[in-house]
Amino acid sequence: MSEALALVAPGEPLRDGLDRILQARRGALVIIGDDPLVLRICTGGFLLDAELTPQRLAELAKMDGAVILSRDASRIARANVHLMPSPSVTTTETGTRHRTAERVARSLEVTAISVSQAMSTVAVYRGSEKEVLQPVATLISRTNEALQTLERFKHRLDEVSAVLTEAEVGDMVTSRNVVDVLQRMEMVLYVAGEVSDHLVELGGGGRLLRLQLNELMDGVPEDRLLLLKDYMRPRNGVSLERVVAELGKLSAEERMDQRKLASVLGLSIDSASHDSNLEPKGYRLLAKIPRFPEQVIEGVVRRFGTLHGVMRATIAELEKVEGVGESRARMIKEGLSRMAEASILDRFS
Repeated sequence: MSEALALVAPGEPLRDGLDRILQARRGALVIIGDDPLVLRICTGGFLLDAELTPQRLAELAKMDGAVILSRDASRIARANVHLMPSPSVTTTETGTRHRTAERVARSLEVTAISVSQAMSTVAVYRGSEKEVLQPVATLISRTNEALQTLERFKHRLDEVSAVLTEAEVGDMVTSRNVVDVLQRMEMVLYVAGEVSDHLVELGGGGRLLRLQLNELMDGVPEDRLLLLKDYMRPRNGVSLERVVAELGKLSAEERMDQRKLASVLGLSIDSASHDSNLEPKGYRLLAKIPRFPEQVIEGVVRRFGTLHGVMRATIAELEKVEGVGESRARMIKEGLSRMAEASILDRFS
């Protein structure tokens, strides 16, 4: 569906043509894809093989039949075509154009677009999905609202992340600290997904809004991976990739459920263990040290096991890790020391 919505984004020739059809108070049926499976259910009409322009699409829509476009929607393959999809394909639509569009999209896995003359709406069908195109002003308004929500969530994420960092350097991390951060990360990622969907529909018209999204989301996915690597409890057959996939499938309500998030991490959240100390491996804080390659971080964590094992290590011991050397060993010690000092200052400020 995202690919389909990108083809009908504002500024694209296909969207301009659909807008012209709406302005003329006409209906239309457009199929994107002229492969043999589509042509097999076509009868009548005529072959064009002409470049798609908004004017041509609007003129061809004056005829009753469907318009068939190429896969990339750059050319008009056929026009005034009668479509005969299988009547056994289920549809929830009532209008003739809409029923045909949904059946074609469901049975052939192509994009079908139905322009309603009576309702002055454009519906995009892809497989079993349906999206009704929104006016540009409405999309921009919704995107701005979602960005404001995302900004508030990101601010709260920064706050709980700072609390976790303080707990890590003080060796006082609890399940509550970890789940609080993961919960905020998941909500930020969920809202960012909503904003991204709106931006797909906006196309080139959402460039500035996309810049705002990218700035707000800078580093969040990477920080989530580091958090999972620090605190994910080993379980048989459960890899980091599988945990990330499980989190991605959670609904907005499930992402607010701390017990659910704790179970995905393999942590217990009962009253007895919720406040018991956890020991981070050190991925999060080591990644905050500038110019510190990922493979070197992996080597340090393997050698010392935990964050406090790294913090207690001497420069000589750190130097023995492959890829560290004296310069990086001092960077590790100084970097972690600065974080500890900053945490203490924040606590008493």
